[in-house]
Amino acid sequence: MKTFILIHGSWHSAWNWHRVIPVLESRGHKAIAIDLPGMGRDKTPIQEVTLKTAVDKICNLIDTLEEKVILVGHSKNGIMISQAAEYRSEKIEKLIYLAAYLIPDGKTQSEYSAQDANGVLKPYVTRYPELNAHTLQPEIYKEGLYHDCDNSITQLAKLLLSHEPVASGITPLALSEEKYGSVPRFYIECTEDKAVTPFIQRKMYTETICEKVYSIPTSHSPFFSQPEELSALLCEIATF
Repeated sequence: MKTFILIHGSWHSAWNWHRVIPVLESRGHKAIAIDLPGMGRDKTPIQEVTLKTAVDKICNLIDTLEEKVILVGHSKNGIMISQAAEYRSEKIEKLIYLAAYLIPDGKTQSEYSAQDANGVLKPYVTRYPELNAHTLQPEIYKEGLYHDCDNSITQLAKLLLSHEPVASGITPLALSEEKYGSVPRFYIECTEDKAVTPFIQRKMYTETICEKVYSIPTSHSPFFSQPEELSALLCEIATF
């Protein structure tokens, strides 16, 4: 049985995983979802959040566990699991990127996001320079994030989505083959994704080779629309 640490994407928090955790636990695994700094119940001022503070929170959690872990990163915060693997490679069994940014050493998430010309979210991002953060306008939630999810998810998102820090997305990753490269990588592609489109997903997992690529025919949010199917993939990867 495995221990999964589940990392949410932009604007979201640990609630992303509330339909997946019970499924993983019912199959005997441990699943831990965290709020990254400044997100959800973590009250770090958003203007103080950096790539380092976010990765430190993940590493501090890993340090409390005796067993090795499987890190699952969604969307933007694929960058977090990559950088955490550089710092804790000996404690991480696998990395799973779920429609996530899989970025090579020395590059930034924002560089790859800028290449994703067909994503629908960018015109709906409101920037707050004084906070070094941005938010997503609610009118794009359904189409951009949850088009195959029940309407209750969109209603929850209107209550729960928050500011996203800018700093982590513009900070180059510092990754080595010796450490980060020693941790097996797996990719789960969301083929109907309108936020991180299949084009950029394929570009990333083609440039940075993974052990195996899986596909799921969902929006950007399979943890809401197909939690059983997503959990089955996570469990399959755990046995790889």
